[in-house]
Amino acid sequence: MASPFPGMDPYLEGYLWPDLHNALAAKIRQALTPVLRPRYMARLSIYVVEDTAPEGEIGIMYPDVEVMRTSEPPVRYTVDEPPAPSGADVVTPAALSIPVILPVEIQIPTVEIRDTAQNQLVTSIEIISPVNKREPGLTTYRHKRQRLYQAGVHLLELDLVRRGTRPIAHAAVPDVPYLITLTRAQSGKTDVWPVRLQDPLPTVPVPLRRPDDDVSLNLGHVLREVYDEAAYELSIDYRQEPPPPALPADTRAWMRGLLERAAGASE
Repeated sequence: MASPFPGMDPYLEGYLWPDLHNALAAKIRQALTPVLRPRYMARLSIYVVEDTAPEGEIGIMYPDVEVMRTSEPPVRYTVDEPPAPSGADVVTPAALSIPVILPVEIQIPTVEIRDTAQNQLVTSIEIISPVNKREPGLTTYRHKRQRLYQAGVHLLELDLVRRGTRPIAHAAVPDVPYLITLTRAQSGKTDVWPVRLQDPLPTVPVPLRRPDDDVSLNLGHVLREVYDEAAYELSIDYRQEPPPPALPADTRAWMRGLLERAAGASE
């Protein structure tokens, strides 16, 4: 079964995101391999980061983490009930108890295009994770972007998560839910594909080394195949609101109409 959305499905941005992230990376590799060989190859690279501030993802990516638990109500004493034996101070009960939020280890897959002759990195395809879009991960990821550019590596970034701060900041970038960007090595510029919720995902170029031509990556086709293979519709209740942040009123109205039509068509 297909997603009812023409492009990115916002319902995939919650606890399904880690599964989607892994599946997208694998499917992108599968899609690119036939058009890359024999001069290039696509490889998955996994790097591990610690989400040291996972509180913002509790209930979204980490739905099973308990936020807080209220304690028993404070003990109240009456005049007829002395608060404690003579000579002992009364310990004031805590109003509530909260769990210690420990760092969460996140494995982030990327797709690396390497030449087969020397195994050198040519293009990095980064699927932006929520941990990349808030501190301290945001600064760490921005440093990685800079290192790749300085090393002469093309960088294709897929930002398919609405929450958080985008690693790329420029006044000309429109305020849209999703963003695809391509920074060609030593070009001094970044190509931008703004994507609204109503838009299909674009087909984008994946640059290689000169004089080789770019190859194309149909992101919409990749997402549709992943959605179908994973049967995400079995895990999503489209009657509920999608994961935060809240959508603008006009977008919510469009989405309700879309989902109502999809529900009617399936009956």
